[in-house]
Amino acid sequence: MITVFGSINMDLIATTARLPKPGETVAGQDFSTAAGGKGANQALAAQRAGAQVRMVGAVGRDGFAEPALALLKEAGVSLETVKPVDEPTGTALILVGGDGENMIAVVPGANGTVSAADAEQAVASMGAGDLLMLQMEVPADAVEKAMTAAKARGVTTIFNTAPLTDDAIRLSRLASIVVSNETEFELLIGRSGLSAEERIEAMRALSAETGQSLVVTLGADGVVALHEGALLRASGLKITPVDTVGAGDTFCGYLAASLDNGLSFAEALRRAAVAGSLACLKAGAQPSIPLAGEVDKSL
Repeated sequence: MITVFGSINMDLIATTARLPKPGETVAGQDFSTAAGGKGANQALAAQRAGAQVRMVGAVGRDGFAEPALALLKEAGVSLETVKPVDEPTGTALILVGGDGENMIAVVPGANGTVSAADAEQAVASMGAGDLLMLQMEVPADAVEKAMTAAKARGVTTIFNTAPLTDDAIRLSRLASIVVSNETEFELLIGRSGLSAEERIEAMRALSAETGQSLVVTLGADGVVALHEGALLRASGLKITPVDTVGAGDTFCGYLAASLDNGLSFAEALRRAAVAGSLACLKAGAQPSIPLAGEVDKSL
């Protein structure tokens, strides 16, 4: 089973012909709401990919709580460890430009109440062979407790460094598998403007130091990874993106589920890359996450 320890949000999405510059107002074209939050997105992706998933997080006692959990519930994700709190359900305010790129502001709300005690309780029932997936949209002390407790129990941890913060840089060294995009990876190692060759050299150096598996997503250029000393590459699909929101979370969820289902690391990377591509063909974070059948047909 996969346990996802992370955020649960409602996404408030507006589309525009182009993204505004600082201080600029642009006319919107459409507005919609969709369930989101990096934790919930990854949980749904892993469940749709064929894994059994448990979600650990928090929602408010408000009108957003039910729709924020609706797709998780429908898919069969276990929600017994999602706690109701007095803070409002987390929200993400998303602008999507005509080229599919996006800008996001996240208001944590209930996600900010997820605690180290919640982390300890969540990991207490896990054991060797289980997977714990984490991100940085809940408090850093809770993420740290979850990872240290998981390590003590022999649980494999998959840490997505988004959103990249100083805490994420520090905590990334506690994980078994680290997933970053190319910008986050450069921030992670304190270098910028890396060529493809320099990126690989930096991955080799970091992995040799920490013993971790490193995965760097490269958008349209696919993904590169270092696992047990082997350099691996995988490509997605050639597509024209409609909306890139949730593509990274889809990748993470499919990677975790594929590993949990016994695929090799190389096979899991390819499946996750294809799933991430398909997620760019629909609007919204969770509504765009493809089903396993769609992904496997495209492989």
